[in-house]
Amino acid sequence: MATPKIAPYGTWTSTLSAADVAAETLHLSCVAVDGDDIYWLEGRPQEGGRNVVVRCTADGNINDITPKGIDIRTRVHEYGGGAFTVIQGNIFYINSADQRLYQMSAVSDLSDAPLSQPLTPPGHWFYADFTIDFVRQRLICIREDHTVAGQEAVTTLVLVSLEGMSEVKVIASGYNFYSTPRFSADGCRLAWLSWNHPLMPWDGTELWVADVNNDGMLENCERIAGGTSESIYQPEWSVSGELYFISDRTGWWQLYRYSGECVQSVLQEQPPLAEFGRPQWILGTSSFAITGPSGLLASYVREGHWRLATINTETEQLTDISTKLQPLEWVATTKTHAIWIGASSLQAPAVVKTDLQSGITTTLRTSNITSIDLESISKPVEIVFPTDGDQAHGFFYPPCNSNWRSNTDEHPPLIVLSHGGPTAAASSTLNLKIQFWTSRGFGVLDVNYRGSSGYGREYRQKLHGQWGIVDVVDVVNAARYLVDQGQADAQRLIIRGASAGGYTTLAALVRYPEVFSAGASYYGVVDIEALAHDTHKFESRYLETLVGSYTESRDLYLDRSPIHAMDQLACPLILFQGLEDRVVPPNQSQMVAEAARANGLPVKLLTFDGEQHGFKKAETIARCFEAELSFYKNIFGLASDSYDDTGR
Repeated sequence: MATPKIAPYGTWTSTLSAADVAAETLHLSCVAVDGDDIYWLEGRPQEGGRNVVVRCTADGNINDITPKGIDIRTRVHEYGGGAFTVIQGNIFYINSADQRLYQMSAVSDLSDAPLSQPLTPPGHWFYADFTIDFVRQRLICIREDHTVAGQEAVTTLVLVSLEGMSEVKVIASGYNFYSTPRFSADGCRLAWLSWNHPLMPWDGTELWVADVNNDGMLENCERIAGGTSESIYQPEWSVSGELYFISDRTGWWQLYRYSGECVQSVLQEQPPLAEFGRPQWILGTSSFAITGPSGLLASYVREGHWRLATINTETEQLTDISTKLQPLEWVATTKTHAIWIGASSLQAPAVVKTDLQSGITTTLRTSNITSIDLESISKPVEIVFPTDGDQAHGFFYPPCNSNWRSNTDEHPPLIVLSHGGPTAAASSTLNLKIQFWTSRGFGVLDVNYRGSSGYGREYRQKLHGQWGIVDVVDVVNAARYLVDQGQADAQRLIIRGASAGGYTTLAALVRYPEVFSAGASYYGVVDIEALAHDTHKFESRYLETLVGSYTESRDLYLDRSPIHAMDQLACPLILFQGLEDRVVPPNQSQMVAEAARANGLPVKLLTFDGEQHGFKKAETIARCFEAELSFYKNIFGLASDSYDDTGR
């Protein structure tokens, strides 16, 4: 191995280009099993972010099922999820172009595929999250009704016939939100979740069950769990008719079952400080699957790391599966294998299958085919740091490149990441968007500030009424902690975030101008008062929990909006915004740019046609990384003779 060259942190050249990060990274989601076939959804940046259903047959043949030109995506809750399902060789999916529900047969050769048949009429309706009773030829799903302009969309559970397009029937209404409808194995019972404003699904949901009559309508509806202070996640029926679900009634998302009489814990002894549930930002996610009459496949998180396990429901015992991979948001099973999406600190997310007897794991599809030198991958170090009389968590990625090292007396520039949500969590699995920076000599700190998920309900609720305060204090103290530990240069601290993380970024820059020397906001919130009046239904009352009632606490909205404190901004700023973003309207980034320029600060605003909330196109993603790297190099004088516009 060649002797590493010496150069200042931040000037190292890397074989991992911005184009590599963007174009070769697939977004894998929504694994499903139908007989011996395995399906998943594949988001492809190189195809403009198009989502395609992919099938792996029993003999290992992998092929696209979605007809060319079709993008499978639902706009329910704007974040989507639950956009397709498959049963008995039939694919049911949402076409992004018109948001209608279609049915097609899964065939091996797309050139011979029959035309997809629409099951719902054209109009201003969005559909998602399906459950199917194929024997009675009916499907139940969520519908968002946007037919009345200027009014909030109406969300209901609806019945759709599988025997050709006909009238869509509403079977459950009255709540602001519904999710996860699931038929029992015989199609005679239905379970679902519902909740009302201002709650988000991780705050409080209700679990309902009902009988389904021959006309598909609901009878004998009964709420069996949940409420305003209990979050229920992922109801699933066993073949024997037991209903399994996850509840945080103890303060931690744990597994329960309902047999018709009472709710009982699935496990005799719970793993300490562990959670089996996830915040339901998108529909159709799963953290467990039923493997048979007395078995479950389950994933759970503890101290920021996810694990995969089997559960014997008769002995109520949990057994970890030995694997270096961490399960992500989707798990399913065949009779013999776990089918899941997993990743590790050294391996990008992949669709894998694990033999439940031997534990042997086989990769079916990896999300990234870019060749990476394993010695140049920065491995996360979990940190717990003091903050405001409390403690918070994070993952620190030190600079790492086998071809380079710095002077021993130099501390690296540090990029502090504030994740979105804000009820979400940083992951310790391989992320090329982080390695892009560490391979160039930047340290990266991904902060799980108070309010993040995965550490129990109490930790999540520490952000209630405190958004813009607690999260901001935590990212600032995280940066200071690494400076004190000798892991970062106090004069070269950068903060970076997207969406709600962009808000935390901007709030930190104006409230603690002495800490950070540069910032990057991707479609970040800057005016939470404006957001309270102009955002989509799913999050339209979220701020009541995070900040307070707008009518009673408008002063808090003004005080915590960075746009009203831009005169305190003291460092250069780069902004990125999709022009079709309905979650955070584009004018928010424009307001920040104008205010920063008025202060005479270096500011750059990049906008992108055709991009929504979260960039999908490879060219957009690559352009952002190239521009951001160039921005930091100019600010900190990180000259590199071999640097060019490709980001190498």
